[in-house]
Amino acid sequence: MLFHGLSAFPITPCDADGRVDTGALSKLLKRIDTAGADSIGLLGSTGSYMYLSRAEKRRAIETASYCLGGSTPVIAGVGALRTDEAVALARDAQDAGAQGLLLAPVSYTPLGDDEVFAHFSAVAAATQLPLCIYNNPGTTHFSISQTLLSRLSAIPNIAAVKNPGLPAADIGAAHEAAVSAVPDGFSVGYSGDWLAADAILAGGATWYSVVAGTLPEPSVKLMRAAQAGNRPEVARINGLFEPLWALFRELSSYRTVHAIANLLDLSPHDPPRPTLPLSQQDQLRVKAALDVLAAV
Repeated sequence: MLFHGLSAFPITPCDADGRVDTGALSKLLKRIDTAGADSIGLLGSTGSYMYLSRAEKRRAIETASYCLGGSTPVIAGVGALRTDEAVALARDAQDAGAQGLLLAPVSYTPLGDDEVFAHFSAVAAATQLPLCIYNNPGTTHFSISQTLLSRLSAIPNIAAVKNPGLPAADIGAAHEAAVSAVPDGFSVGYSGDWLAADAILAGGATWYSVVAGTLPEPSVKLMRAAQAGNRPEVARINGLFEPLWALFRELSSYRTVHAIANLLDLSPHDPPRPTLPLSQQDQLRVKAALDVLAAV
């Protein structure tokens, strides 16, 4: 049951030298825990995992383990260009107290299915932790097909997939196809915040949420409405989120949630360079979107 419900993905606040601000991270984590999210996705794309050293990644997980004390389970991202490095990160995550792993097929040289299968097999075998496949073609430029998903789902310890969301007209058939490709009990969940509610209404097990990392309370309300099949309430809350979703699509969710954390005094840090923070004008647009969400 680890990979189910709302999984909130916070930023990993860090200074210009890439050192994690454990105080700011703890503030974000406690906020998510208090709101009642089902898990925390630490060191995902929103958590800047590709920008942090191995030592800082481990320190972030240790901070979460100490801060949360097991009250909300932690799923740690362990993606890396090299298989041996991803294996080392998986072992670090287990030793530091994570309850699950998240792995994307990160690469510079384009990969084939057999290479991705071997990569996932090695990382899954490195620990006893359950692992979620992170299917993120927009970033990795590798799309996990239903055939490859079926092969991967047979690997011991691989228990879930995080798929990109799709428009409402397409998500039902896509979800049924994914479920048919994996064993019973295998969790099929979704990212893409503005598409996630429809994915849950279509039967998705998990919403892997960027926005819940900084705005967990309204995100929990949206998720619980979707889990209950309450379409009118989903439409109402999603409508209040729409100004923020528009900024996510235009400016990227990564830059936008860093701005939210700044505006709410949750973190004083900018995104790691070369990513630049939002302009003052765009920050005002983010603030206006937050004001709309006050009605949730």
